Amino acid sequence: MKKLTLLVAVIATSFTTFAQVGIGTTTPHASAALDITSTTSGLLPPRMTQVQRNAIATPAAGLIVYCTNCGANGELQFYNGTSWVNMVGDAAAAGPVTFSFNGLTYQEVTSSTTGEIWLDRNLGATQVATSSTDAASYGDLYQWGRNTDGHQIRGSSIAGGPVTSGSEGTNFITNGGGDWLSSSPQDDTRWNSGTEVAPVKVTANDPCPSGFRVPTETEIEAERNNGGTGFWGTGSAQNNALGAFNSALKLPVAGYRNNSTGDLTTVDSYGNLWSSTVSGALARLLYFYSSSATMYSSNRAHGFSVRCIKE
Repeated sequence: MKKLTLLVAVIATSFTTFAQVGIGTTTPHASAALDITSTTSGLLPPRMTQVQRNAIATPAAGLIVYCTNCGANGELQFYNGTSWVNMVGDAAAAGPVTFSFNGLTYQEVTSSTTGEIWLDRNLGATQVATSSTDAASYGDLYQWGRNTDGHQIRGSSIAGGPVTSGSEGTNFITNGGGDWLSSSPQDDTRWNSGTEVAPVKVTANDPCPSGFRVPTETEIEAERNNGGTGFWGTGSAQNNALGAFNSALKLPVAGYRNNSTGDLTTVDSYGNLWSSTVSGALARLLYFYSSSATMYSSNRAHGFSVRCIKE
C-alpha cells in the first residue's frame, strides 16, 4: 500500500511540476504528456464487447477501446464525439458481419491460425455450438457435390441410386458402391475447380452463400494442423474433437448419414467436414472424434457437414 501511495504521489508530482509522465524513460519527450518507452511490450487499451462499449455513459471524444466482437476479428475504435469509429480507415464502427441465408442468420468468424474468414456454424445449424454435442449446432448433412435441394435435411426421404444428374430430386440417394451420381467418368467438378491454390467457387452446385464456397482440403488442413501442433496451436492433445470445438470454428460432433442406408450414424461422437477436394473415386474430408483428427477419403454418397470459407 505504501508503494502504491508513493507511485501515485510521484505521478501527481510529475504532472504538477512538468505536466509530463515517462514510463520506461526518465526523459519523456517534450511534446508528450505521457511517454511510454519499451522494446518488449505494447500499449493495451481496454477490451470489451460491443454491448459493453455501448454501455459507456457519455463517452469523451477521443476515448479509445478495443471492441472484441466488432468486425470480423475485433476493432480498435475511438469515439469522435458523435459515434464510435474504427481507427483503421474511417468507416463507422460496426458489429460482427451478419447476414441471412436460407432463413438462418450467420456471422463471419476469422481464424487466428490462418486469418481465413469462415461461417460461424455448419450450414443448416440454428446456432453456434455451445458444446461439442450441441445438437442445435449440428446442421445439415450434404452428399458431395450437391446443392441445397432438400436432401441435406437429416430426415429427408431416401431413394436408391446412383442417379443421373437432375433426377435426384430432394431425396438422399443411397449407394453402397460409393457415389450418389451415376457418371462415367465421375464428375469431379461439382464442388472442385481443379486447384488447391487460389480455388474459385463452382457456382452451380456449391451450397454456400454468396461470397463463400466449400473449402479445399488444403484450407481445412491448415486449420487443423497449424504447423504440426494440432488444432489452432493448442497442442497435440487438442488434435481431436475437443480441439475442433475449442477452435475459432466451434466444430461439433454432428455425425453423418450412411451412404448405404441413409441412417444417421455416430451422432454426438464423430464429426465429418467435407472439402471440395477429390481423391480418385472418393472425396476428402476432415474426420474427428475423441482421440484424433485427420484428413480422410470417403464415398461421395455419404452425408457430411459443410462449413463455408470466404472467397
